[in-house]
Amino acid sequence: MHRRSFLLSFLACIALLSSAFAEDQPPKQTVYDFSLVDLDGKVVSLSAYKGKLLLIVNLASQSVFHDQISGLNDLSKTYASDGLVILGIPSSDFGSQELTDAAALRKYYTDTARAAFPVFARATLNGPQTIPLYRFLCAPKLSVPGGDVHWNYTKFLIDRQGQPLARYEAGEDPADISFHVLIEKALAGKLKKQSSAKGDEPSAGDDDDE
Repeated sequence: MHRRSFLLSFLACIALLSSAFAEDQPPKQTVYDFSLVDLDGKVVSLSAYKGKLLLIVNLASQSVFHDQISGLNDLSKTYASDGLVILGIPSSDFGSQELTDAAALRKYYTDTARAAFPVFARATLNGPQTIPLYRFLCAPKLSVPGGDVHWNYTKFLIDRQGQPLARYEAGEDPADISFHVLIEKALAGKLKKQSSAKGDEPSAGDDDDE
C-alpha cells in the first residue's frame, strides 16, 4: 500500500515538473511575430493574417520571371475565398532587378502589373541587413530547407498556424496546374511540411534582362 502511494506521488511530481518545464518554454515562433512596411509606409503586422494560408513571394519588376505576377493574380482570385493570401515583397538584392524609386515601384505594381494581392515596400532579403521575417523564413531549423533566398520569385508557403510549410524556387511557376494542386492541398490541410528543398536553384544568368 505504501509502495503504491509512493509511486503515485512520484508520478504526480513528474507530471508537475513536466508541466512546469513546458510552461517555461518560449512559444514557438511564427510569421505572426513579424511585420512588413506597405507601399504607404505603414507598418503592417502579419498577425493580421492569422488563420490564412500565406504565400510570401519576393518580387522584382525587371526580372524575366515578372510574368509570374499574372499567375499569382490568378491564384489570388481563385483561392482568396478559401483563405489564400499572397504577400509580395519587392527586392533589389538579386541582380538589382527592382525599381528603387518608391513612386515608380508603386505605379508599376498598382497600374502596370495590377497586382491583385498586397504588395509591400522594397526590402532587403539577403545579407547582413536582411529583414527579421526573412531571417526566420531562411533559418532551416525554424522554417523549411533552402537557406538564404537565391533569386527573385522564391515562394514561401505558410500554413494557417503561421508556420512555414514549403518553399518553391523561381522556376516553380504559379500558373502551372501542379502549383494550383499544391495550393488546394495546403488549403485542405493535406500538404505535408517540406523536408527537402523544392525546385532547382536558378543561376544569375537565368534571370538576365530580356
